[in-house]
Amino acid sequence: MAEAAPTDYSLANPDTLTKYKTAAQISQKVLEDVKQLCTEGAKILEICQKGDKLLEDEVAKVFKGKKISKGISHPCTVSPSIYVTPYTPLVSDAEEAGTALKAEETVKIQLGAQIDGFGAIVCDTVIVGAKEVTGRAADLMLATHYANELLLRMMVPPGLLAAGTDEEKKKAQAQKPYSQSKMTQLLDKVVKSYGCNLVENTTCWLFGRDEIEGKKKIIMAPGEGVKGEGLPEIGEVWGVEIGVSTGSGKVKSLPNRPTLHRRTTTTYGLKRPSSRATLSEIKKRFGTFPFSLRQLEDERAGKVGIVECVRGGVVRQYEVIGSSDGEPVSRLFTSVAITKNGLQRLAAPPTPDLEVYKSDKKITDEEVLKILELPLGKPASSKPKNKKKKKPAKKAVEKKEAEEEDEEDDDDDDDDDDDE
Repeated sequence: MAEAAPTDYSLANPDTLTKYKTAAQISQKVLEDVKQLCTEGAKILEICQKGDKLLEDEVAKVFKGKKISKGISHPCTVSPSIYVTPYTPLVSDAEEAGTALKAEETVKIQLGAQIDGFGAIVCDTVIVGAKEVTGRAADLMLATHYANELLLRMMVPPGLLAAGTDEEKKKAQAQKPYSQSKMTQLLDKVVKSYGCNLVENTTCWLFGRDEIEGKKKIIMAPGEGVKGEGLPEIGEVWGVEIGVSTGSGKVKSLPNRPTLHRRTTTTYGLKRPSSRATLSEIKKRFGTFPFSLRQLEDERAGKVGIVECVRGGVVRQYEVIGSSDGEPVSRLFTSVAITKNGLQRLAAPPTPDLEVYKSDKKITDEEVLKILELPLGKPASSKPKNKKKKKPAKKAVEKKEAEEEDEEDDDDDDDDDDDE
């Protein structure tokens, strides 16, 4: 008996893209709902809890009855002004649980859903309670928006969207892709136009099934001894991050307890029963996707059990990182698919109303402006598709026959009139 062929989880399988898109639709919907919760005085913990519940409720509505994993690919996190990394306080830490949003604070919201291990993560930045944004906050938001648009265009493989003669297309495809240093250089031009800086070690990752941090990664404004590896190719899904600060962009560890974790592929013989129980719950509920300790059945027991898991390397903890100079940080995160037709935004922050941001600064660099004008994908074909549609054709024939019968009846009536 022949062995069943292994399942194709690449974008060549239409089901894969469908699952990514379904997860993305959920992520974007919940993002919009959570943004409405981010008002002055609202507690971050409560927003995160509501965000997770919304994700779970939406995920439960899709692929019912299917034997596939589905759930949260990134818990809802709400990061205050100076925070760079996703932030999610615990119920058991009274001081942090009471942290509330301030008026006109720069807040980053990140979350994600996953269907069958295909995760779609999204992050957007909002200014709490602001109807119109001016001054440095406006500079920051515009710098982040245009840097993100530029980065997405630099992720498109060279020549993929080339038009013109075969010779022109061949010439375009022969161009070298943007190196990571070139990306940083051009992004620097954008953010510096608004008096801002890229956040140190801003990272884009290759996505895969049950994996949001693949082997390939792009690192902008890398710190000392840090470097990325690999560039985007057709058939890949990436998580694209842009981080901008009104300050230097340099980062430091904050004193907060790390509450965001993720299981690794490392194996280690845990000695404590509490550690084994915690790891067992992590495997069952979260797989290899990030989770918050507050999501565990018993948060206090989880805080104890996670210690050995981290020490043994079976779980990675995400340190809480913020701007070193206390200046506000803005972040955007977009999950994208790179296809033969270009770059497709799967889960993306909505396009902002740029009229809201009042700044006296603008981008003047010609190279940057030229890239920003480029499309992300090929335009939809205006030519009609020659697909045979049997049922409509049958209806058309029946309609025509009916009309001909009516005309014959009319002719008969006319003949009768003539006879009279």
